[in-house]
Amino acid sequence: METDVDVVVIGGGPVGTTALALMGRLGLTALGLEKYEEMWPTARAVHFDGETMRTLQGLGIAEKFAAVTIPMKHVEVINESGEVLVHAATDRFGDQAWNDHISFHQPDVERLIREVVDETPGVELRCGVSVTNLRDADGGVDVAAVATDGTEQTVHARWVIAADGARSAIRRSLGIQNDKYGEDAQWLVVDGHLVGAPGYAADMIQFGRHTRPALWLRLPGTRVRMEFMLMPDDDPNEIVTPAAVERISRGALPVDKFVPDRQAIYTFRGRIAQQWRSGNVFLAGDAAHQAPPLFGQGLCAGLRDVANLAWKLDLVKRGLAGDELLDTYESERKPHATFWVETAANQAVIIQTTDPKVAEGRDEFIRANPTASAVPTSPALGPGLHEGDRDERAGKLGMQPILADGTRLDDMVGTHFLVVADRGIYNQLPDSTKAMLDADGDVVTLLDPLKVGQILTSVGARAVVVRPDHYILGVGDTADDLERLVHKIPSLAHTTTVTADSH
Repeated sequence: METDVDVVVIGGGPVGTTALALMGRLGLTALGLEKYEEMWPTARAVHFDGETMRTLQGLGIAEKFAAVTIPMKHVEVINESGEVLVHAATDRFGDQAWNDHISFHQPDVERLIREVVDETPGVELRCGVSVTNLRDADGGVDVAAVATDGTEQTVHARWVIAADGARSAIRRSLGIQNDKYGEDAQWLVVDGHLVGAPGYAADMIQFGRHTRPALWLRLPGTRVRMEFMLMPDDDPNEIVTPAAVERISRGALPVDKFVPDRQAIYTFRGRIAQQWRSGNVFLAGDAAHQAPPLFGQGLCAGLRDVANLAWKLDLVKRGLAGDELLDTYESERKPHATFWVETAANQAVIIQTTDPKVAEGRDEFIRANPTASAVPTSPALGPGLHEGDRDERAGKLGMQPILADGTRLDDMVGTHFLVVADRGIYNQLPDSTKAMLDADGDVVTLLDPLKVGQILTSVGARAVVVRPDHYILGVGDTADDLERLVHKIPSLAHTTTVTADSH
């Protein structure tokens, strides 16, 4: 079987399927190849943030996602003696127009994303298909694969996104090494239903117990998760028994009230792939980065990857940008992901200490500096298609206003570049620039103060250009600033170049 598509996505987890859905909504043709015939039945990721929810909103079924998720209302850090060192309320709408911390059961979310893929023209997910070889060919990549019934197939794609997980066979086949962050640690992860027992009041707790560090998470319905660091004298066969789980949870998960549906020993590790692009192949998700799960940014980072990459592939495919735009995927995303991996690895050192003296010093520090353990602010992108090198407001995630009628702005704008400006500045633009903005189907221009006031106030500027992935291309206060910024939008830069060449 021979197939020709714009993009092959290897891996049918939430990162891979979101990539397919985003491609389809942009009009790209894409084929996903997933080695397992059935969707993974148990949870891995259990948390995402407002930015991730905003990406999923872009798939058009935000209310369905909201129905299977719950906001995380509060986070705590508790020490060995049970003292609450930190209690932070997290149940609030952030500037992404969604809660900043959201809990879910991964199969519920994954099922919804697969439904989007099934309903989107031009994209398909084939399950029970394993990739056996990649080969550069005809300006793209030939992907050889075999189905579980032995049927061989070859797909030619212009690009490949490898979202095939932490043990990525594609990353290994390309000879790409990982850089290590922090120390690896083995943990027992236990998921299940807790009925008739209170558990803990907080939705998320980091237990800084030097005798056994642990994590607690309350999930939708009766679901909970606990994670326990393995200690040197643990018997790996005994530690997964219901009696052992009750013991190490200090009674929070009693044998007669907790019904597990997964008990697995994992290695928590910090890794960043040294290279994210090899020719026309891009690594995404866990194939590119892995972080200890202390801030719940693993899946968030993977979805940022594909949200960053999808619109760039679309512009290059349509000839509105050169191939060099695709180099900004790694230059922008790698430093951003590295920040979260380093931060989680550093927090793991703090929480995972098994030295009583170190734990005592940590507790003293947290008491004196309670905000030091708060979830850090997400950083700006690395260098790329934005003016972060000249203005620190650029390269950062832009906000999403909720309009007076309750509409979230993205539902009006869609996956486009957004030009937001004070009408006085806009009116000073050359007529030719205004005509280009009006004619460009990749750009939405908003001047209504009721729609743009919050955005301009949030950055303290009179003009802002925002990319399709909601990151700020640049800001300004004059018509000259706005003129400069709009000509950095690839489709407008392309139009200007073509017009100049034709003369």
